[in-house]
Amino acid sequence: MILSEKVIEQAVNRTDRARFVKQLVMVDGPVPLAMVRKRVHHVRGEVGGTLGPVLLIHGYGQNRYAWHLPLRSVSGFLARVGYDVFNLDLRGHGRSAHLGASRPSTSADYVREDVPAAVEKIQELCGPRPVFLVGHSLGGLVSYAAAPGLGSAAAGVVSIGSPYHFTQGLRGMERLGNLVHLLESRVEALRGDVAMDHKLFGEVVRNFRMFVDSPLYPMPFRGYDPGNIEPDVLGQHMALAMDAGSIRVARQMFQEARRRGGRTDVPGGIEGFGEAFERMRDTPLLVIAGSTDDLAAPAGVKTAYDRSQARDKTYRCVPAGHIDLLVGHEAPLTTWAILEAWLGQHAGASRGQEAHAAL
Repeated sequence: MILSEKVIEQAVNRTDRARFVKQLVMVDGPVPLAMVRKRVHHVRGEVGGTLGPVLLIHGYGQNRYAWHLPLRSVSGFLARVGYDVFNLDLRGHGRSAHLGASRPSTSADYVREDVPAAVEKIQELCGPRPVFLVGHSLGGLVSYAAAPGLGSAAAGVVSIGSPYHFTQGLRGMERLGNLVHLLESRVEALRGDVAMDHKLFGEVVRNFRMFVDSPLYPMPFRGYDPGNIEPDVLGQHMALAMDAGSIRVARQMFQEARRRGGRTDVPGGIEGFGEAFERMRDTPLLVIAGSTDDLAAPAGVKTAYDRSQARDKTYRCVPAGHIDLLVGHEAPLTTWAILEAWLGQHAGASRGQEAHAAL
């Protein structure tokens, strides 16, 4: 269902602006989900989006604004170069929460229900074209897990800063996981399904950034590289993209990391979906890591590439942290450029497969 549609001018990167056709789409799945569909609007009124559909999947404790800030927009960039972009709010996040979709009972809800329902809706609107899954952080893990069940409906998978082996290469995150394990039997909230409001952290960063960026900051992670993102862009991300995260989902990720015990010779990902992902051979894969990412170290991200049996797979590591991989001041020249080149190469192959199937 299309809830609204309008033509709007928005920034792609600060003063670099473009006009788009923006639709708010409701997905009628097991729970109601919201997606923002964006296509370029040309001067003569034509609507772009012929290169193929792209589904953007945000990370843990965030929402669709991770891909679109008023000053810098991945979704706007992809739409302007010709893709039909769908920016999804997973259940319990953003507009999906406003539509009544409560938090997941497990991260498998994203995999078994949210992503398949979104892809089905995209193909209803765009025709039976395969869809590129592009996920950041947990969104990349969800993409890994969902892709095998989608079959030919998945044109390819892109993960950006997605820790396939969670906590690998991050001593501070390992210690945090040990602390969570220690407290599970003592703190009722850690055994339930309360929301962990990331907006509070966002407010701390916005109002006390000098402290958060300083050596006095006590936490082992910030979620961004202080030298790679401007204060106003970071402020927008913290104000708009930070959302509620499920304690249950976070606990599951730490539990899986403990079960692996630091081993890299076993499947990773989430909820036991790793083996099916690793066996996929015909779905192209792009894995992007940030060299200074303190939430998803390159070692834990690259394991997905190393263990994947895909015939067509690519790994790139760029100088960035977790958030600035998407919206840092160098992102248009690094992450965005890599993504555009990879999608351009594989969108052509996707259209060829679609035409062949129609014969």
